[in-house]
Amino acid sequence: MTDPKNPFEMMMAQAQEMAKAMNPALESFSPKGFESLWPTMPKDIMEMTFGKGVSKDGLDAKTRLLLTLAGLTMLGAQSDTQIRMTVRHALEAGATKDEIAETIAQMAMFAGVPSMTRAMEFAQEVLDETEEKDKDT
Repeated sequence: MTDPKNPFEMMMAQAQEMAKAMNPALESFSPKGFESLWPTMPKDIMEMTFGKGVSKDGLDAKTRLLLTLAGLTMLGAQSDTQIRMTVRHALEAGATKDEIAETIAQMAMFAGVPSMTRAMEFAQEVLDETEEKDKDT
């Protein structure tokens, strides 16, 4: 904080203090660290939960996740955690690297090149992690 009289900074400081009081672990909270707590759901669970449960002819999990990835790309750099998690889930649901890249690239026309580029960087982080894990097994 640089200006203690700034109402926005005062509200943020109050919110941080309240979060620390409720849960001291939030003092060092990191959205990137949160990603490791969220397991990747198996494709069958994704389809049961998010698709084909309402309509047997509905969108499959892979298609739903690619659409979600497109929407998150539109939101831009504020969605880094969500983009990485969606890419992990899309891979688990059967999406290929090319399908993920094409989904993100398609959004350049709607979200702009900077948002597309940033989403590609987040997706590449996940793909690099995945390749490293595959090498280790």
